[in-house]
Amino acid sequence: MGVRFLEDLRQVLVPPRGSRHGPLPPLLLGLTFVTGLVDAFSYLLLGHVFVANMTGNVVFLGFAFAGATGFSIPASLVALGSFVCGALIGGRIRSRIAQHRGHLLAVTTSFQVLLLGASVVVAGASDEPLAGGDRYALIVLLGISMGIQNATARKLAVPDLTTTVLTLTITGVAADSAIAGGSGSAAGRRLVAVAAMLLGALAGAALALHVHIVAPLVIALIVTAVVAAVSWRAGAGDPAWVRPIEKP
Repeated sequence: MGVRFLEDLRQVLVPPRGSRHGPLPPLLLGLTFVTGLVDAFSYLLLGHVFVANMTGNVVFLGFAFAGATGFSIPASLVALGSFVCGALIGGRIRSRIAQHRGHLLAVTTSFQVLLLGASVVVAGASDEPLAGGDRYALIVLLGISMGIQNATARKLAVPDLTTTVLTLTITGVAADSAIAGGSGSAAGRRLVAVAAMLLGALAGAALALHVHIVAPLVIALIVTAVVAAVSWRAGAGDPAWVRPIEKP
């Protein structure tokens, strides 16, 4: 079991030549780290709202409707609407480049770089604490970016690497474990995805609280730009991994 776990982990972090998903697994891990960064920023600095975790926003809406303090109905609704807009944009891009996964990731992450760059500018020029128009501008920019990212990851269809949702990933770790009577397969891939988001959230919170509010967004911008650059380079030509995965 230990050998299988380590081998699965290695194949995610350093995919072997000719693997079905090529360089996509480590690139998507990078975007999972970005998710942790921006959700830490949004929750801690934008008023208890997520820009990537829409399940959380739906729950927050319930809290707010019940009269719980510290939660904003308008902020949660704007985050949800922005994420949906981003998913629509990602879907439109996907419909045009669906046959080349490398180009799809490269184009959508390039779009995210623009949105994250704008977010850095807004956050850097804002007063602390963030409030009013700056706060909502950041929710919109980051929500659209995360919607695009989620729509793209869904089309890329790399198992357990959705970049924004971990509930099913964590369920798979437990439900497929030897204790539950399963084979324990893919535990390495699943746990490294959880670790990537955890590290992103840890880094995002530490940077936002102890360095500067713009720091998590700068790191998210850099990581996303690297993913975009690698995607453009790795997807040049027509390697086998760029062909789409057809879902049954």
